[in-house]
This record gives sequence, C-alpha cells and structure tokens, in this order.
Amino acid sequence: MMLIPAHHFRDIERKPEYLQPEKCIPPPHPRPAGTMWFIRDGCGIACAIVTWFLVLYAEFVVLFVMLIPSRDYVYSVINGLVFNLLAFLALASHCRAMLTDPGAVPKGNATKEFIESLQLKPGQVVYKCPKCCSIKPDRAHHCSVCKRCIRKMDHHCPWVNNCVGENNQKYFVLFTMYIALISLHALIMVGFHFLHCFEEDWTKCSSFSPPTTVILLILLCFEGLLFLIFTSVMFGTQVHSICTDETGIERLQRKKQRRERRGSWKSVKETFGGDFSLNWFNPFSGPCHPKPLSDRDWVRQVSSVSDTENTETTTTTTEEPSEEPKNEDFVELVDE
Repeated sequence: MMLIPAHHFRDIERKPEYLQPEKCIPPPHPRPAGTMWFIRDGCGIACAIVTWFLVLYAEFVVLFVMLIPSRDYVYSVINGLVFNLLAFLALASHCRAMLTDPGAVPKGNATKEFIESLQLKPGQVVYKCPKCCSIKPDRAHHCSVCKRCIRKMDHHCPWVNNCVGENNQKYFVLFTMYIALISLHALIMVGFHFLHCFEEDWTKCSSFSPPTTVILLILLCFEGLLFLIFTSVMFGTQVHSICTDETGIERLQRKKQRRERRGSWKSVKETFGGDFSLNWFNPFSGPCHPKPLSDRDWVRQVSSVSDTENTETTTTTTEEPSEEPKNEDFVELVDE
C-alpha cells in the first residue's frame, strides 16, 4: 500500500453517462440457491491446505505420541475428547469462513438503466467501482483477489482463502479463537509429556524412538507457540473491530466516518447472531441475516461521502457543480 495525496471530491456530472455504463457487462443471473462460494486463488488454496495439514499434524502428535501411549486412561480420554472437539470446531469454522459469501456486491450492476432507476435527487451521488463495474454501497471495498466489492470488508485472509466481510466475520473470529485454544492445549500437554518422560524411561513414554519423539514434540511446540501468538492477536483485533463497528480498512484509512455507528453490544449481537447463547460459538449457526440492499443503500449524500477509493460519481442536481477547492489535504490508499 502506498499513500499519495489526492483530492477529496471526484468529478461530478449531471448525467449517468459519466459512469460509462455502456462498458459494464449486464449483471449475471443470481447463483442458484445453495451454490458454494469459493475463490480460485492459488496462494489462498495453498495456505488453506497448509492450515489443514498443520492441524492434522497436531492431531497426529497429540494422539499417537502423547495420549495413546499414556498409561493414564482417564487423562488420555479427557484430553483426547477436548482436543478433538476444539480441532473439529476450528476446521468447521475454517470451512465456513472459506466457503461463505462474505457480502459480495452484485457484479456489473452499474448499468444506465439501474442508475436511472435510482432517481437521484440533488446532492445525491452513487459510486461506481471501475474494476468490477458495480455500484458500491457505503462501507464496501474492492478486493483484488476476490475481484468483487465486499460489504464491510475487513481484509482478505489467504489462510481462509476469502475476504472477511459482513457475512463471514463470525466464522473467522471462531476460527482464530479455536486455533488459539488448541494451540494452548497442545503446549500444555507437551509440557506435561516432557516432564513425564524426564521422570521415566524415554523408551516407555512413547511408541516412537526417543529422538523421533523429541523432534515431533519440538515441532509441535514451535507450531503451537507460533499460532497461539498469531491467532490471539487476530482474535483480539477482530473483536475490537466488531465492538467499535470499524473494519480494518476503515481503521487503516484513518478517515472520520460520518455515519451512524451501532452500539458495541448491538454490533456484537448482529455479528454472532442474536442474544448471547451457545450458538455464538457454533460455526454451523450464522450471523443475523442482513437485509437485502434497497435503492437508498446505493445512494449517498455528497456531504457524507466517505469512500473515494478508485470510484467515480454522478448526481442528478440541476445546478452546475461548484468549483473544487484547490488545496485540500486528503490521503488515499492505492493498491500496488
């Protein structure tokens, strides 16, 4: 990302032809119900595979190196059930975060007919994304990997091969939480296992040879420590974004959002799906279903426009646009 000075206002014209709607391909037919969302990105797919491999590696070491060879049956059963339950919830949350539409804006809807159907009034503007030819509602941003504009886009995460947006933020939060928990659990079990092996014969505390056992445990310890730190930071960042009703992109842009912010508790309930219950921790339960976009969601007032990222505007005002200020300090984020 590179910061460059830019003007706060874009050119404003009175006709929708300024948006060049003739260059927009008509929006495709809606996908059939139940169609899976999946991003075909080589890097993201590789990162998702690595994520699953690391979780399965931890499963292997925990079960076949530490728990199954243990002579304490109760210890093995309890820790085995807890670890496998957390691992299952982590992988389920990962799948939901990866395969859920994060809130993609309909592609190619910046047509002349659609713009005219909005019946813009004086002082109203619409923003067009020139990359995917879509009319951008407020707080939507274009993702160069997904090649779509995403509502309330926080960031694109290669580890889940998807954007984190309005519809899948809950699953991403649960994914980071459960990965942090299994990492902590694995580190605690590794510590106890090392103590047990030091007190007894190494050949009796594992079904593998002592050198192999040590290498497997050290690798698991390194993996657990790394992911515990990383996912804990991500979990805290996401919870802070939800409570402040401010996405990661909005925080990086450092813009004063002239919009009504939801209360922190209301924002949490909408993200996790209603009042507090066990469903908050259930990756098979979705967030509050967002309302379909209405005509007014596509339109913004000039005085409250907060998104100038690679967009163009139009307005139906019959007055000539006032001359733009010559020197207005503004910062724009430009993708390289």
